[in-house]
Amino acid sequence: MQEWMIAMLVISVLLIIRDMAKTILAGKKPKTEELLPLGESHPQKEKVQRYAASFQKLADTFYGMPYRKEYLSSGQVDEILSDAREQVCSGCYQRDLCWGEHKKVMRQGGESVIRALEEGNEENIRQLRIDWMSICGRAGQYLECLNQCFRREKQNLIWDNKMIESRLAVAQQLTEISRIMEMVAADLYDISPASNTLREELQKGLKKRHVILKDVWVMDKVEGRRQIFLTMRARSGQCISMNEISQILSEVCKSAMTPSQGSRCIVNGEYHTVHFVEDVSYQVLYGAARLTREEEKVSGDNYIFHREDGGKFVMCLSDGMGSGMEACRESEVVVELLEQFLESGFSQETAARMVNSALVLNGREGMFSTVDICAVDLYTGICNFLKAGASATFIKRDHWVEAISSESLAAGLVQQMDFDTASRKLYHGDYLIMMTDGVLDALPLDREEETMKEIIMDVQDETPKEISRGILERVLGYSDYRARDDMTVLVAGMWKK
Repeated sequence: MQEWMIAMLVISVLLIIRDMAKTILAGKKPKTEELLPLGESHPQKEKVQRYAASFQKLADTFYGMPYRKEYLSSGQVDEILSDAREQVCSGCYQRDLCWGEHKKVMRQGGESVIRALEEGNEENIRQLRIDWMSICGRAGQYLECLNQCFRREKQNLIWDNKMIESRLAVAQQLTEISRIMEMVAADLYDISPASNTLREELQKGLKKRHVILKDVWVMDKVEGRRQIFLTMRARSGQCISMNEISQILSEVCKSAMTPSQGSRCIVNGEYHTVHFVEDVSYQVLYGAARLTREEEKVSGDNYIFHREDGGKFVMCLSDGMGSGMEACRESEVVVELLEQFLESGFSQETAARMVNSALVLNGREGMFSTVDICAVDLYTGICNFLKAGASATFIKRDHWVEAISSESLAAGLVQQMDFDTASRKLYHGDYLIMMTDGVLDALPLDREEETMKEIIMDVQDETPKEISRGILERVLGYSDYRARDDMTVLVAGMWKK
């Protein structure tokens, strides 16, 4: 647990550093002549990359340690047999005969009992007890001692596995720290002054709107999405909207540009640096409808709709174990952690694995929640799905509906869990529909997904909010208008800009 806390502290510090770096890029007023040469050979970039390599090497060390074991080793079995022999057989007059001439038979018999206890096969255990009584005068006492020694070693194995799970959780976080440091190095040192041509054209265009341009910085990312930083101010007494600046920048760059999220709305008389990015190709409207289980005041379902930097729209839905306040707290922790990790630049799968590690290491028995994530790239329309114990997600397009299903376990059950992932290309007019299992469970058994497809096609509303309500109303018709579990439906619609 200490390893987990240390790793989380390190991650928090790195995320703070990353946010500071972003602030520097967005708010600093640099002078061209004071800058070191930028690019692949920048000394500070190489230093950060060395730090990243060190963290990855440390992670590899953790990965190289022993993995969890499901069964006792031969050494542990020998230890159990030795302890039982010392406690029971030391005072028996047949000891020399049993563990001398018949040593091999006694050892094989004892190991068979231990393995049967490990598998929990009651019938096999019963038969082995009968066989043991025919060869041992102290069979009852010996088998009871063997059982006690077995339970002790089994408990030790459980604790060893817990330690291994903690090390793997730390290794995953260290790997992600390394990746984020590489990303920080790229963000800090891949920015360069704009070309003279771009700078002059912007100065001319902004001057007509009474805006004085001081500095222009360009960051061209691998995927080709340009980012531009403008340090500027309006002439005395003028206030220019950022939309006007975006129009001028778009005309000069020959592509739609827009201020990044959280940017200033106007340019006034003071110099400020504003971050502009290429505008996305799609826009999203979304809505939700939910019902709380009968006789409960609080829903155990929680969800978020989140627009990320980099042009991604994320929907996340989590269903806590059971219903009521306790289930609500569990699913709330899941969605809040996922939102923070995704917002900080973690990949979907890494964020989900770290949340799963937090639930596993929390140590509370029965604490687990489903994880259901849809992340849409608003530039390309590609949607990535990640599911852990979640219900099917549906895509509605014109006159057909597709289901994206999952068979994986919920988060918090096991450390090394596998997520169900999928990708689909979305187009203008498509709808994404997510829901918790309380919705599908209200439909006819063995026909849940087929029935839901029919319901979705039957809903003729156009706004996501109305669609989610329409789906929930029709589902309630199958359960006598009674909510036997928490029900939540999320809907997002895609439209070309």
